[in-house]
Amino acid sequence: MRKTLRWLLSLVVLIGTVSVAGATAGAATAAEPDHAVPDLAVPDIKDRILAIPGVSLIEEKPYAGYRYFVLNFTQPVDHHHPKAGTFQQRITLLHKDTSRPTVMYTSGYSVSTNPSRSEPTQIVDGNQVSVEYRYFTPSRPAPADWSKLDIWQAASDQHRVFEALKPLYGKNWLTTGGSKGGMTATYYKRFYPRDMDGVVAYVAPNDVVNDEDSAYDRFFKTVGTKECRDKLQAVQREALVRRKPLEAKYAEYAKANGYTFTTTGSLDKSYEAVVLDYVWAFWQYSLLADCTTIPADAPHATDQAIWDTVDTISGFSFYTDQGLEPYTPYYYQAGTQLGSPTIEQPWLRGLSRYGYQPPRHFVPRSIPMRFQPSAMAHVDTWVRHHADHMLYVYGQNDPWGAERFRLGHGARDSYVFTVAGGNHGSKVAGLAAGEKSTATSAILRWAGVPAATAAKGRPLASFDARLDRPSAEREPTLRP
Repeated sequence: MRKTLRWLLSLVVLIGTVSVAGATAGAATAAEPDHAVPDLAVPDIKDRILAIPGVSLIEEKPYAGYRYFVLNFTQPVDHHHPKAGTFQQRITLLHKDTSRPTVMYTSGYSVSTNPSRSEPTQIVDGNQVSVEYRYFTPSRPAPADWSKLDIWQAASDQHRVFEALKPLYGKNWLTTGGSKGGMTATYYKRFYPRDMDGVVAYVAPNDVVNDEDSAYDRFFKTVGTKECRDKLQAVQREALVRRKPLEAKYAEYAKANGYTFTTTGSLDKSYEAVVLDYVWAFWQYSLLADCTTIPADAPHATDQAIWDTVDTISGFSFYTDQGLEPYTPYYYQAGTQLGSPTIEQPWLRGLSRYGYQPPRHFVPRSIPMRFQPSAMAHVDTWVRHHADHMLYVYGQNDPWGAERFRLGHGARDSYVFTVAGGNHGSKVAGLAAGEKSTATSAILRWAGVPAATAAKGRPLASFDARLDRPSAEREPTLRP
């Protein structure tokens, strides 16, 4: 009996020693994952995550230095009436260590199920929770009550995810996203200002007054160089001048791929929508140097050359029923709250039959829509007067930055920076040296990193070519 007691006592001492050593090592390095030093007294991180109410495992994928989980999280369809029904929202968790800061990322669309790391996550060397936006497949209630797709409901989704995970990931939290994801991060901060310790929003549009789009027209008059603008406009004109032969080619292309045009109403409307996106899409995803890839003499180019450049830049598959369907939630929101740009494109006068078509044309008629003109003005007023620990990064040559978030006198410890010559993939890494250091230091400070380390203005984790996101995630359509 005494031998047994001595053995148990030794085991307890050993466990305590391992636990203290592990905690000390974690405090010293602040970069070792939980599983690096096994602690017999603490359950595995997967078990701790799955013990959270509403969380269930889809799969775990290995990645060196991390644990990566694809999860479902039970959400109310309507946060005003949480007992009225639920749906499964897909989230992913890139786990580094519970002693590290955590970044909540969203693209504003679907979530990738492959391990990846946003720029703030690399900067703070932290964990990352990625949240799929409600109503994007598969995170869609069945049947779908589209009236429950709005910016407050989506912010409330994020709030519930945060509340569920905060007891486990107790250090500082940041939220981030690019484009519609940057908008989403902003709305979350507005509706739940105490959740996040900081916001990093990239290339986030801010369409305060939906019917006032002159800022975009001014942008396209000066972006890049006159030579580049002239080349792009000439291609657009030729694509409409040659509408008949190129639409015949489009019909063959659609038939070969099983594409249909019920949502837009006709192949002709879809064709023009693709062509009218051409100039915008070029500047959204390309750089000035890429102008060399545009046909130099469009009037004398072959039909195939015109088709190829428009397809490469805009994408003929997008304005088909099959291309639009995954983005129905975006166009629904653009037509009910977010707003959407309309630009003049005077160089197409006399050739365009429809002009920029509104979001209503890209959503099935069975889904009712009603625009709420005060939604964006409300958020804009809040950001101007109450922004706190918020960073906005824009690209100089990105059309979506023509209408952007701006800071007023009430803003505190917040910044708006612009990447010179940057496109829709602009990041902190592309800023001028001084602004890059200021932005990086702010992110580290908001994440709770010690002041001496934050002041250095350098990311805490090395760049990982597979894990870290590319500079721009190309999509074949005009959308943020």
